[in-house]
Amino acid sequence: MKLTIISGRSGSGKSTVLHVLEDRGYYCIDNLPASLLTSLANRITAGTAEFPNVAVSIDARNSSIDLQQVPTMVNELKGRKLLIEIIFLEANSQTLLQRFSESRRKHPLTTEAIGLKEAIDRESDLLESICVMASLSIDTSRMSLHQLRDTIKNRLFDNIEKDLALQFQSFGYKNGVPVDADIVYDVRCLPNPYWDAKLRSLTGLDDAVVSYLDSQGEVQEMSNDIAAYLQKWLPSFERSNRNYITVALGCTGGQHRSVYLCEKLSQEFSVNYFNVQVHHRELN
Repeated sequence: MKLTIISGRSGSGKSTVLHVLEDRGYYCIDNLPASLLTSLANRITAGTAEFPNVAVSIDARNSSIDLQQVPTMVNELKGRKLLIEIIFLEANSQTLLQRFSESRRKHPLTTEAIGLKEAIDRESDLLESICVMASLSIDTSRMSLHQLRDTIKNRLFDNIEKDLALQFQSFGYKNGVPVDADIVYDVRCLPNPYWDAKLRSLTGLDDAVVSYLDSQGEVQEMSNDIAAYLQKWLPSFERSNRNYITVALGCTGGQHRSVYLCEKLSQEFSVNYFNVQVHHRELN
């Protein structure tokens, strides 16, 4: 049996994730009081739970005292060999402000004395101890509900035959570093196809850009160094019970160099890893 804990900032998509899991046969509980987590786990480990997989949402609707106890409870339960997975959903404050304004929903921490912006900031601090324990973190700032559903399905349910799900994500530094990345490489030092007028409007998926970057020794050296690091250390991540690793590669605009390298590395690692995915943030 497995217990999946869904947490994250209000408005980041926790309910959507629960619905996806429910469709996959999980028994789902929204807004579980954190103080009841151990009691629920006891039923699961005793074999009295009706469903083999249980998912619960724990968020800022709990008291701050109860939330502070969650990491301790999770570590105790893991010590009893219960399989626990924590999925944490994140979104930047500006996106959350926009979502709450558009939906006209009330943030759980707002009061007559606490406005929406302050509530969003406070919530991030309250959930920090759970965030750092997450086995999978997802930034939904740029995702639609449909994209979030697809992401959950790809990350959780395409990973049956191999423990580690490995994602290579390209991005542009001009739009910020992805907050859900586990490992980040800056490739802005490499030759840039943008300065070739014939290649500027293309991307790292186009043959002309691929040919250009294939011919650059620095690019190949960078690719080899990144691959060597990952080949050496990914097994250590697996041994520490990490099920999901996102490797982000960033160039200036996220159009050429980072896209090319993500594609190249994903092809290389697909040989030894069952679930390798590619996501080009600026192209999607």
